[in-house]
Amino acid sequence: MNNGLPSIENYLIGSNLEYFNSCLLPEVSNPTSEDIAKKIETLKNDTVDKPYFFIGAGTCGLGAGALHTEKALIGVLKNINVDYEIIKVGCIGLCFAEPILDIFLPGKNRISFGNVTSDKVESMVKALLQEDEKVLCQALFQYRSKDLKVWENVPFMEDYPFFKKQKRIVLNQCGIINPLSIGQYVAHNGYLALAKTLKELTPLEVCTIIEKSGLKGRGGGGFLTGKKWKFALNTPSDQKYFICNADEGDPGAFMDRAVVEGDPHKLLEGLIIAAYAIQATKAYIYIRAEYPLAIAHLEQAISDLYAWKILGSNIFDSGFDLDIIIKKGAGAFVCGEETALIHSIEGKRGMPRPRPPFPAVSGLHGKPSVINNVETLANISAIILMGCEWFNSMGNNNSKGTKVFALSGKIKNTGLVEVPMGITMREIIFDIGGGPKNDKLFKAVQIGGPSGGCVTNENLNIEIDYDSLKTIGAMMGSGGLVVMDEDNCMVDVAKFFMDFIQRESCGKCIPCREGTKQMQNILEKITRGRISEKGNDALDRFKGILQLEELSNTIKETSLCGLGQSAPNPVLSTLKYFRHEYEAHIFDRRCPSGVCSELINFEIIEDKCKGCTLCAKKCPSGAIKGSPKAPHYINNEKCIKCGQCLKICKFGAIIKN
Repeated sequence: MNNGLPSIENYLIGSNLEYFNSCLLPEVSNPTSEDIAKKIETLKNDTVDKPYFFIGAGTCGLGAGALHTEKALIGVLKNINVDYEIIKVGCIGLCFAEPILDIFLPGKNRISFGNVTSDKVESMVKALLQEDEKVLCQALFQYRSKDLKVWENVPFMEDYPFFKKQKRIVLNQCGIINPLSIGQYVAHNGYLALAKTLKELTPLEVCTIIEKSGLKGRGGGGFLTGKKWKFALNTPSDQKYFICNADEGDPGAFMDRAVVEGDPHKLLEGLIIAAYAIQATKAYIYIRAEYPLAIAHLEQAISDLYAWKILGSNIFDSGFDLDIIIKKGAGAFVCGEETALIHSIEGKRGMPRPRPPFPAVSGLHGKPSVINNVETLANISAIILMGCEWFNSMGNNNSKGTKVFALSGKIKNTGLVEVPMGITMREIIFDIGGGPKNDKLFKAVQIGGPSGGCVTNENLNIEIDYDSLKTIGAMMGSGGLVVMDEDNCMVDVAKFFMDFIQRESCGKCIPCREGTKQMQNILEKITRGRISEKGNDALDRFKGILQLEELSNTIKETSLCGLGQSAPNPVLSTLKYFRHEYEAHIFDRRCPSGVCSELINFEIIEDKCKGCTLCAKKCPSGAIKGSPKAPHYINNEKCIKCGQCLKICKFGAIIKN
């Protein structure tokens, strides 16, 4: 095996697990170690005896048309009468290149093609089967192997720009292996860490290994995972629970969903090890119902684990029992907070409660409970196998290991990236993400979702870790990165996040419930045109900035839970770095980016206007005046900012500013 690990057949399969053998080779009675080894090698897919086709069928791939690609592929292969196998895999991270099709021919490296829509399948597949290398110019990359033939002039995966600066631990098998095949997961060292844990380590030793590794909670809290586990382990109780938070409520975040869709067994192995570490006999996976594909993959994986007796009673003949239950959430953002999530599992309304006591002491049903998110648990098996020193060697002094980010917004290479802690934001945005689309100027990146803040151009060289981001008013959060360019209005961005937070507030505490509503109202007034103003709206505009800052500080200091305390962050962050945009909205009644429709002014350029009168006829508010064959003008007091004049002018005489 790789990395000097003991062989699976000797270490795992040979541990008095007859039922494990029978699941790998159900057609063979009393399989030998050689039989098992041969089966495992076959499941690895290191070599193939017929063409294999791997289709990226995660949510992003399906949205891009992967099922149409599959249908076209089946039709082509039937017509040319080729023996083949098609495997659906998860997202490898290249969301911008979906649908992705990998082709693995006997004797040659597996090769990956992007943007393979149904109309491209026939020509591509036929050319590759006929070894026509002209099609290679369309390839993304090829996978490295020891003995197979290399495709000329096609980069290896690790040399492809998107992956070059990545370090993949959590995502190392996503988009590569079949997520529904427990056998293939086992063939890639799957459940070896669990077997080692149950065979060699005490619960306290597991907690200590994870603590020494420096792994911090990847859900945004950044608390040492092993230390959190020790609190629960050392709390006496007749029942303990472990909860995986797969709810992922931040706009622009899709890391956990992709991991569950692409490699559910990695999450489950980490969850079982974690449950053993605190001696929990029941575990929950709390996942939003809006993730049907992820839920389906989890259900299949858990069913297979029970069939292989890796869940249930006496796992691996160790005396350890565990059941895992899937709990579907309704998509409430507040249920990302630990105590609100616990209330939801208990069948109550998802609302936070004061702490202490912390869940590790008194959580689900009043029993010791630990909550970790998907990414945190997906790191566990690698740490157990490779050692805490290995994990601790990655990252910087403040944050260890890697972090998965979801790149979205106005960036060329949208998708999932996993990078070492300590990498700069500039490297993520420009070297991996390719920079803003259409070569627009970079403006900011929102990190940490509604609870986070903006990283601007002046701070792009900051190292990504839990402590550094706090110094500029941002936070790691769960890992969403929403990129904005010169065309984004930062007041509008703040209004979007405040609207989201206000709607998602559980309403339990007044500062969050009423404070965010007041902040939302102020932002609405700031972006409103004169024609929509009523009462004291004009006066309130001038008080806007001061009131926003005062309300923000009050909410941060007095809200009950962490979500409420971080609710003002998007406003405070944009105020800090883009105060001039707020002032333009308030004092000049102007949106510099031309996004806030009520503050857009349309102007007719006199030299270009032919006096055709078409714009005046189409204006619904009668704001355009002028004589035929003479330059027209716009009365901005009457203009309702509908933009019809801009669309209809044939001479380019109308501009917006």
